[in-house]
Amino acid sequence: MRSTLPKNRLAVLMALALALAAAGCSTSVTRMETSEVKDLSGAWNDTDSQQVSEEMIKDVLDRTWLREFTHTQNRQPAVIVGEVSNLSHEHINVNTFVADMERSLINSDKVQFVASSTERQEIRGERKDQDLNASEATRKAMGQEKGADFMLKGTINTIIDAEGKTQLRYYQVDLTLISLADNRKVWVGQKKIKKLVERSNLSF
Repeated sequence: MRSTLPKNRLAVLMALALALAAAGCSTSVTRMETSEVKDLSGAWNDTDSQQVSEEMIKDVLDRTWLREFTHTQNRQPAVIVGEVSNLSHEHINVNTFVADMERSLINSDKVQFVASSTERQEIRGERKDQDLNASEATRKAMGQEKGADFMLKGTINTIIDAEGKTQLRYYQVDLTLISLADNRKVWVGQKKIKKLVERSNLSF
């Protein structure tokens, strides 16, 4: 069937339809301050990682083990972050949480911080390369690494309780500081987060 609309009017209507379709498929992006708290799903997020790491590192550095070590050894202890296991129901970027703890430890100026096992392997490879290729004045000798005095390790757990359209998300982070000299646990810390999530169309 031939269209009875004038060609110019038909063209305008088609252009309007295309514009509306494009608007419906567009993506809106709003930049936020990184410190701003925004919970979308109720799951573990960047705010949880930062707050938990800062509070737990503050607690471990306020305990007596640090004062006793500094007094007896007359130096700052060297600390390394070991494995933090995600035992929760959801995917949690543990690397981000570990990085937050490392930053808090280093910025405290109360302890020395030792590179992780993965980082050490890369650095050792660089030293080996220097031993072959760098000048004697600038190469770094093997066997001069700083040994850690304590290792910080832990777990992240969750408990999920759901009824209808309401969900309660409970997070528990347990950290332990262990003396590498004698395996003593010199500090055990725990942080809990509880979130109530209510949605109009929530499925579990």
